[in-house]
Amino acid sequence: MLEQHRKSSPKQVNCAVITVSDSRNKETDKSGKLLHELLYQENHQVNFYKIVPDEQSVIQGVVEKQIADESIEAIIINGGTGIAMRDVTIESVQPMLDKELPGFGELFRYLSYKLDIGSASMLSRSIAGVANQTAIFSIPGSTGAVKLAMEKLILPELGHMVMELKKDLAKIEDEHK
Repeated sequence: MLEQHRKSSPKQVNCAVITVSDSRNKETDKSGKLLHELLYQENHQVNFYKIVPDEQSVIQGVVEKQIADESIEAIIINGGTGIAMRDVTIESVQPMLDKELPGFGELFRYLSYKLDIGSASMLSRSIAGVANQTAIFSIPGSTGAVKLAMEKLILPELGHMVMELKKDLAKIEDEHK
């Protein structure tokens, strides 16, 4: 059944990439560039890209605009997920979610522990969920974390997740015809 779902899932997803950082710019944003590369390798589109400071109101404002954009099907945010005072991405994104996917953070930390940073993975906060029928992922800003999250979790399920989000919309549209 799962393989059938994956086969009928969209092969191209329209994405927004947001980097949260007080120090990066477009030239030094290695994680943002890696997100672009990995998405394009899988034939997905990056329709929006922005670097924003670690400021809750700024993060929320940019995410809200992307959620409201019907052409954006998924938002991938990197950075600002640590435990320092300035790390406010999770606090910014979590209240915006209609549905949270706790398994994403659990699996990400497990994989980080096993494959990347060991016990330091307990300091890693990541979150995924849905807001206004848009998939949202918030992951740490290191290139290792981006590569791990994208290759092991996000890319294998991105089309499937978008298909699941859209199937209810199609039913609602049919009912209103």
